[in-house]
Amino acid sequence: MPEQESQTEYSIDDAVDITDVVCPTTFVKAKVALEELDDGQILSIRMNDGEPVQNVPRSIKEEGHKILKLLDNRDGTYNLIVRKIEE
Repeated sequence: MPEQESQTEYSIDDAVDITDVVCPTTFVKAKVALEELDDGQILSIRMNDGEPVQNVPRSIKEEGHKILKLLDNRDGTYNLIVRKIEE
């Protein structure tokens, strides 16, 4: 699988789309995707504006992972770029 490069110094290892679920399932789905990654890998989480954008990043930070970027897709969705940090 080819790596996707962006303007910054990370490449996406995996992606999950949680636009089809509602809180609190959004965080659960994102957390499961993160658990499948190795330490240091990067996950892109596509989510809807509103509750998910307010709650998912905060919950992921509370789990100890690093938020790299929140990208506005300009279509009512966002991509949250997260680096998995092992505890």
